Amino acid sequence: MIFRDYKNDTLTLLFIFIGISSVIAGQLLFIFYLDITTPLSPQGNQTIIEIKRGTNSKNISSLLKQKGLIKYSWTFNILSIIKDTGKKLKAGEYLLGPGMSPEQILNKIVKGQVIQHPITIPEGFNLNEIGDLLEKHHVTKKKSFIAAAIDSKVIKSFGLSTHSLEGYLFPETYYFEKDITDYDILKKFTDTFKEKIMTPKFMSKVENSNLSFHEIITLASLIEKETAKEEERALISAVFHNRLKKNMLLQCDPTVIYALKNFDGNIRKKDLKIDSPYNTYRYRGLPPGPISNPGLSSIETALRPAKANFLYFVSKKNGEHKFSTTLKEHNLAVKEYQLRRKYRK
Repeated sequence: MIFRDYKNDTLTLLFIFIGISSVIAGQLLFIFYLDITTPLSPQGNQTIIEIKRGTNSKNISSLLKQKGLIKYSWTFNILSIIKDTGKKLKAGEYLLGPGMSPEQILNKIVKGQVIQHPITIPEGFNLNEIGDLLEKHHVTKKKSFIAAAIDSKVIKSFGLSTHSLEGYLFPETYYFEKDITDYDILKKFTDTFKEKIMTPKFMSKVENSNLSFHEIITLASLIEKETAKEEERALISAVFHNRLKKNMLLQCDPTVIYALKNFDGNIRKKDLKIDSPYNTYRYRGLPPGPISNPGLSSIETALRPAKANFLYFVSKKNGEHKFSTTLKEHNLAVKEYQLRRKYRK
């Protein structure tokens, strides 16, 4: 009678199983490595993929496969688990293409390398105009933006002493990702303002000035709205400084426009009588705050006016102004550049 050695048979089968499993595992590992490091296609157009807040790796992989950016969802999901990216995936818009490997795509999402939309804030824009611009570019809603800009807690968190961020939003080209919060938008504006304006050198000059920092920014906003001519800013600053010293009304038209709720492009005599602290035809001194967001040049000239005795200026209707030292001279200039030209038309 022949007896079989079942123990040896079992070991043999076990080794065979381990060998086959190792081969399969090796093949799967090779497929996995090859897939995550190899782009789906060297050609193909890039596409914008939007990842909503709270989207997990499984849903992201399905979206990527659907858009033809990856071959297998499972390799992307395993890679995400290995890299422990569960809570590291950033929401936003991404520009992705089939020329990127799954690993490159995942790294881009983890790093939050979202599409940045450029928006230029022109010098002299006020809160309302900036709000309109941001809403036009689908960055945020005007209403929520303005609400945040006058929120005392938000303003305090930026370390600024003012009742509104009007005047403290530095005109510059900014880059915003989709769904950015109003707080982060304002932080970008005010961080740039502090970087460009609130330097030790500038603040030292403010300390030696007769005006406070807030008053300097307020004055700069008036200068910004009065002229776009670089060579005139220091002269207009001189006019306002001279009037402040003499306790004269500033009589700055842009302050009246700022006070009006619905300005139609024309200032009428009745508008000059509007009861608002921003109406410098009725109230002496500077308005309670800026009427726009001035650029660097206007802020610097607010602190450094030209050495001139001018007390008046009038538009020549060509972007330039005529400056005068006496009311008589000014009235003649008004007659020349305003009344006569109006009559000639």
